[in-house]
Amino acid sequence: MNEVITRCTRCIMDNSSDNTIVFDENGYCNYCKSALASESVRYFPNEEGARKLDELIKQIKNENKDKEYDCLMGVSGGLDSSYLLYLGYKWGLRVICVHIDDGFDSNISKCNLEKLKQATGFNFINICPDQMQYNALTKAYMKAGVPKLAIPQDNILSATLYKYAKDKNIKYFLSGENYALESILEQSNSHSTMDLVNLYDIHRKFGKESIDNLEFISHSQRRIIKKKIGIKTLTLLNLINYNRKQALDELAEFCDFEYYGNKHLENNLTAFIQLYWLPKKFGVDKRKSHLSSMIISGQITREEALKSLEDPLYDEEGMKRIIKQVKEMIGITDAEFNDFMLNRPRRHNEFKTDKRIYFQQFILGVRINLGKMKRKFMHN
Repeated sequence: MNEVITRCTRCIMDNSSDNTIVFDENGYCNYCKSALASESVRYFPNEEGARKLDELIKQIKNENKDKEYDCLMGVSGGLDSSYLLYLGYKWGLRVICVHIDDGFDSNISKCNLEKLKQATGFNFINICPDQMQYNALTKAYMKAGVPKLAIPQDNILSATLYKYAKDKNIKYFLSGENYALESILEQSNSHSTMDLVNLYDIHRKFGKESIDNLEFISHSQRRIIKKKIGIKTLTLLNLINYNRKQALDELAEFCDFEYYGNKHLENNLTAFIQLYWLPKKFGVDKRKSHLSSMIISGQITREEALKSLEDPLYDEEGMKRIIKQVKEMIGITDAEFNDFMLNRPRRHNEFKTDKRIYFQQFILGVRINLGKMKRKFMHN
């Protein structure tokens, strides 16, 4: 963590915990510069977006008219996926929904998912990972001291989505990823969800129980399935004027959707990671990314964002309840939890990664080919 804090003069990203951020002569950071540079090719909250959206909806319906479903999407119970699901219903799409129930869904999230299910009539597939193995793997991640504790959950969701896409020959994925609320995401404490080399190395070093009942997916497996089926991931929220307040109002009117407090906090494990694990262990305040994204998309001012940062990260009593649940479900003693919080934070690249393996394989291949060329030259 840097002792001298520099903050972007346009958004609110800073270098307090991020060694990848840089600032230009105007004090603008690389995050908001990159987001603004990509806006014209990513975000279409205008007539062009409406035209693109209309064409896509017609295409999806036409291509799948003889199938049971038009598209597939993962639903967390959070705002982005819930609003996209509601829009899919309005557009007349036949959506099959997949939700990963890891045992940490908040009560509000559970109610919201049931309300959406009833209001849309969509088929919801609820996947419950092997609780013992899932919690044991999460504990291994905590013991390793890496930032992205949610990788097991995210990877299992991706594995499930691709499995259903393959089994039911579904070509289109609807993704809640969007420019309006997610154009800026801090990179220094991130890591790929699909890096199974990293996942298995962390489990090998810090896990005890088997994880053979959990379904994962790697980069290469995803590429193979995508190529075989021709999967296309559609970020349809980028083709509308996606405004957080308006989305919440529409969902409330549609199915009495209740907001859970902040972005990605529909799950108590995610809430623990974002509000406690990352700030306490890595000095990361995820609100900066979310608020900066809203500055760039014109939904709030920089002054309003800075004012929001003055609010406490969490309610003390509420966080005590969440930590108690995390300890009980994952099987962590008070002493272990204190050790996990006090131990040295580690980066994911301190363990094996698929990029490192692929690079080593590439170098090995180069050496083998050079050896063959050398022998051929000497023979001649």
